[in-house]
Amino acid sequence: MLKETIMTEENIFLFVPNLIGYARIVLAIISFYFMPTHYTIAATCYVVSSLLDAFDGHAARMLNQGTKFGGMLDQLTDRCGTMGLCAVLCTFYPNWMFWIIMSMCIDIFCHWIYLHSSILQGKTSHKFIDMSENPIMNVYYTNRPVLFFMCAGNEAFYASLYLVNFIEGPIIAGLGLFRIILYFSLPIAVVKTAISLLHCVVAARNLGIIDVNDRKKGN
Repeated sequence: MLKETIMTEENIFLFVPNLIGYARIVLAIISFYFMPTHYTIAATCYVVSSLLDAFDGHAARMLNQGTKFGGMLDQLTDRCGTMGLCAVLCTFYPNWMFWIIMSMCIDIFCHWIYLHSSILQGKTSHKFIDMSENPIMNVYYTNRPVLFFMCAGNEAFYASLYLVNFIEGPIIAGLGLFRIILYFSLPIAVVKTAISLLHCVVAARNLGIIDVNDRKKGN
């Protein structure tokens, strides 16, 4: 019955943004396979997969093919991609393993609780905390170039940290290009982590509001 329903309706699984999402997953898997030994293939596949993240959202808006499945696919692909790279980085930089693991945990925990709270809360209460009311956060959420810059900078940090384990890149002013990217992208990664923690706090408080409302209804 479920299969017949899907086939008679629009097949959202074949929407262009979702096809891009599948391509991102394939590229990420190839990248993971080659990460320990072949940095050129691994880095190329990882970067292309990350860049495609901007195109699936654009395709969804342009073709009116935004779906809940696509949104979840996009989020999970982002998280899994970063986690896979961080897992490899733990083997390259054992002395920094604790901080890399903490970064992984913050990324997963904060994004998941924020996404879950957003789905649960909807727009049913004015009491929910809306971070877009903050001028700084409003820029983060509504200005796509800023959001892209933050996400790209975060990915650049982890990607360059991976690359400098193998190669420094072209030398510029006495430093390798990849190391320069690493140094410049570090503050961006730190700020993005801080924003993730803010997401977590706000999401937790909104979940608390939902719980209080549910308990009132139960009574």
